[in-house]
Formats: sequence, structure tokens, C-alpha cells
Amino acid sequence: MTRQKRKMKTNAVIGASTALALALVGGIYYTVTSGKEDVTTQQSATTEETTAQAPNEANTETVEVPEVNAPVTDEETEELPHTDVEQQEVQTNVTDARQYIEGQAAATTPTYIDGILLANKQHPLPASYEPGVDPVAQQAVDEMIQAAKEQNIRLTAFSGFRSYSYQETLYTNYVARDGQEAADRYSARPGYSEHQTGLAFDIGEIGKEELWLTDAFGETTAGKWLVDNAHEYGFILRYPKGKEHITGFMYESWHFRYVGKDVAAKIKKQNVTLEEYLGVAVTSSDVEATGDETLKVGSLTKENR
Repeated sequence: MTRQKRKMKTNAVIGASTALALALVGGIYYTVTSGKEDVTTQQSATTEETTAQAPNEANTETVEVPEVNAPVTDEETEELPHTDVEQQEVQTNVTDARQYIEGQAAATTPTYIDGILLANKQHPLPASYEPGVDPVAQQAVDEMIQAAKEQNIRLTAFSGFRSYSYQETLYTNYVARDGQEAADRYSARPGYSEHQTGLAFDIGEIGKEELWLTDAFGETTAGKWLVDNAHEYGFILRYPKGKEHITGFMYESWHFRYVGKDVAAKIKKQNVTLEEYLGVAVTSSDVEATGDETLKVGSLTKENR
């Protein structure tokens, strides 16, 4: 199998425009604003069971008490400057994309491949990276929601940008509730969340809040409409069914990522994940094919995928 070193280019994700999304999920309210979150949580009457369909949203604020009513706010931090640098390849014995690289150094710059920002379990973001909601992505999701409305489908983007510190709160409490192994399947560790890019949105149907953050949403008319049409507005279903070994996360019928219309159309046509499109998917099947137990993250080419 051909191996190829890639130069990871860094670039600034530009600005943030005001974006407001209000959502109710079983008694939980979110308020998302550009640049930082202002989230109010209201505890539901029962605690969710740990299942394979556990949601990727946690609305808890302390480790001691997994679900509380206190608001979460994040202090503004100076946006990290970005320069074009060559990111060193990380050699690791990781053979499954579902695993983090233990001992990996903290990121100092975000990872760009072919101009696309990548955040996954092998490519973290700096803790101080806080672009807020990307204005182009916000406009695109607004247009998509309007198009769905014209088809009598009422969609809403109920969760967008999350800072490193807020994601840390969510993940810590999920671990406290469900254990780390379970939490790692549906919640990203701080610095590894796509929501921190400002390009990802959790989407649901108004009036069917009970299906938000569930596999069942993907079986609804609204969920199917999104899968069929999201690429026309520059979005991809980020974590498709049956691709956990490649994306690192369980199927999420509600999580859509903005990559631009051209790239989204190609990914849709090829029926691949973002990792496969960018040629950075490292899985156990790659190891079996090459016999190499020390595959380098990012070394696989698109042609080999």
C-alpha cells in the first residue's frame, strides 16, 4: 500500500456571526451564541440509560452531580493565530480509529488537509481555538432549514459551536455517568470535538423533540430528507451508520458537518466518510492488508481508500 506524507496546513477559521438556536430535548434547553455558549440546563425527571444509542449531547455541569440546573458560560479567549506549518507525522501503534492516541502531545494548531479542517480522535484542536459559529456554515444551514420548510419539514439546528472548556464539562460528566469506554463512543474528549470547529450542527425536527439525538430521527421523513439533500447546501452526515471503525464515533443521524458544496457532493457520490475522502482513515483492516503494526496517522492516500 502506497504511503504518503501529508503537509497539514493551518488556516484561520474566519470570524463568527450571531447564531441563535433554541432547543428542548426531554426538558433540556440550549442557547448557542456565536463565539461562546450561554447554555441553560433544566434537569429531566429520569436519567438516560447507557445504550448504544446514547446521545452525543450532555447537559451536565459538575462531575459530582451529573445533571444540575446551573448555567454554563465560557470566558472569551484570544483566538489562536495560525501560520502555514508542516505538522509532524505521529507514529503510533493505533490500529483502530475508535481509539485515541495515548500520550499524544497537545495540539498547537488545527489540522487542515486539502483546505478542509479535520477534527477526530487522531487530529485534535488547540484548547484556545475558539472561532465561534462559522458565518458561511451558519448561512448554509439557515438556507437548508428554509428549503426543508418549503417541503413542510420543520428543522432546527439546536446545537452548534462548543468551546474546549464546555466540551470538557460534557465529556467529564458523561464519563462519570457511563464510564470512559462508553462515553468515548458518543462524546468527544475536549479538543477532539467537531463542534469546536464551528462547522458542525446537531439538527432535529420541531415538534418531535423526543427523537432528537436518537437513531430514530434518521428513519423519519425529516432525517431522510437531510441525508438526501444536505450535500446541496455543503453538509455531510458526519458519522454514518456502520462507519464507527473509520470515524471513531457511533452513528449519529443528527450530526451534520459543513465542508462546502463541491466537497459535500463528492463525498455523497462516493458514499464515503470525511476520513476516507481525505485519505487519513487508519483501521485494523489497513494493518491486516499491509502487515504493518505501526501505521502512521495520515499516511494513507485517497487512491488507496
